[in-house]
Amino acid sequence: MGRLFGTDGVRGRANVSLTPELALRLSEAAATVLRGDADTKPTVAVADDGRISGGMLKGAVSAGLASAGADVVDLGVIPTPATAFLVGELEADFGVMISASHNPMPDNGIKFFAAGGRKLPDAVEDAIESAMDAELGRPEGAGLGAVRTDLEARRKYVDHVVAACPHRLEGLTVVLDPANGAASEVAPEVLRACGATVHVVNGSPDGLNINENAGSTHIDGLRQAVKDFGADAGIALDGDADRCLAVNAAGDIVDGDAIMAVLALAMRERGELVDDTLVVTVMSNLGLHQAMQREGVRLETTKVGDRYVLERLNEAGLSLGGEQSGHVVIPSHATTGDGTLTAVMLLGRMAATGRSLEDLASVFRSAPQVLVNVPVKDKGVMDAEAVKTRLGEWTDHLGDAGRILLRPSGTEPLIRVMVEAATTEKAEEVAADLVASLEEAVRVQGS
Repeated sequence: MGRLFGTDGVRGRANVSLTPELALRLSEAAATVLRGDADTKPTVAVADDGRISGGMLKGAVSAGLASAGADVVDLGVIPTPATAFLVGELEADFGVMISASHNPMPDNGIKFFAAGGRKLPDAVEDAIESAMDAELGRPEGAGLGAVRTDLEARRKYVDHVVAACPHRLEGLTVVLDPANGAASEVAPEVLRACGATVHVVNGSPDGLNINENAGSTHIDGLRQAVKDFGADAGIALDGDADRCLAVNAAGDIVDGDAIMAVLALAMRERGELVDDTLVVTVMSNLGLHQAMQREGVRLETTKVGDRYVLERLNEAGLSLGGEQSGHVVIPSHATTGDGTLTAVMLLGRMAATGRSLEDLASVFRSAPQVLVNVPVKDKGVMDAEAVKTRLGEWTDHLGDAGRILLRPSGTEPLIRVMVEAATTEKAEEVAADLVASLEEAVRVQGS
C-alpha cells in the first residue's frame, strides 16, 4: 500500500476508499500525534466544502477527535483558506478541512492544518499515518472532547479579506462563479463589502452540484456571463476556493500566471515584493519567465504543487508565489492559496489604476505550449542515453526562445512531456520527436 497522504491531504471516493471508518481512525491518530505530551485538551477547528459527503465525513472526523480528547469547533461550510485563517485566529491547536477541492462531487478529502493555519510537514503526516496502526489510549468521562458549532467565526475571515483589499472596488462590475462550493456565500459578501457590483453564477450549492460545469475547471459559462452582463471582469473559484482564475471584459481567460504577473508588479510598486522575487512551479509558462525578466522581477521555481511553493516562500521570507492553475499565495495575508483574496487583490489593482484587466494582463503573453503524456512501465526510461541526448539537442536548439520539461507523473505510470516554443508548430515538432525517443526507449527496455 502506498502513502496515505498525497500532496494535499488524504483524498478519495467518499464512502468507497475514503470511508467514515478511515476518517475516524485518521482523525483519532492526528489528535494523538498533534497533541503530543500536552496535558490540556487541544482545540480543533473543523469545516467542510458543502458536498453531500461532507456531513458524513465531518461527523466521523469530529467523533475521532473527541474520542482522543480533543475539543471540536465546527465552523460549518467555509472555504479551505478560511479554515486555515481561523485556525490561527481562534488560536486552535490545529484544523481539519473536509474537501476534495476542484475534484468532482463523489470525491472528498481530509486536509490538516497545524497551529497557525500552516500545512503539516511530511514527517508529521507520516507520524499520523503510523499512529493509525497503533493501539491508542482513549480517555473517559471528563477527558472526552466536546463538540460545538460556531457559524459566526466566518465573519472574522470576511473582515480579514475585506481589510486586505488594496483599493475600494466601487465602479467595477464583476461576475463571480464560486463553483456551487464553499465560497458561495462568503465570496459575494467579500466583494460587495469591498464596493463591487457583483453578479453570481453557480452560487446555489445543493450538495451535489459542486464543481459541476462550474468554477475554475469549467470556465466557459463564466466567459459568456461576463459578456452578457457587460462586466469589467469575471472571477472563477474552485469548490473549496483555494484557487482563482479570471476573465477579462472580452471573455478571455486570465490564468494564474497572468494573475501573478499583475500582482507581482503591483506589489513591487507598493514596495511589498520581497527581494523583487516571485515563486512559481516548473509548470508556469515560459511567457511568465520572459515577462518577469523584462520587468526586472526574479523568478524562483519549485516542484509541481502549491505545498512546495509555500515551503519556499516560508524558507526565504518571500511575499508572492503560486501556480498556473490559480493557487496564489500571499503570505502577509494567508498561509495557503486563497481564491477570494486573490480576486480582491486583482480587482483592487484594476480599481487603483483605472486600467482594464486586459490591459493589466497584457504584460504577460503565454508562449505556445504542448503537453503529451507517454505511458511507461518504468519511469527510468527518462534517463536512457538516447532520450537525454535528444533532450540536450532540442534544449540547445530552442535556447531562450523555448523550454522543455520531462517529468514523471506522481500518480500515474506516465512521463509528461511539456514543450514551449515561439510557435505551436515548433512546440509540436519538438514534443513529437521527444515522445518518439521515449517510446523507442520503452521498446528497448521491454526487449
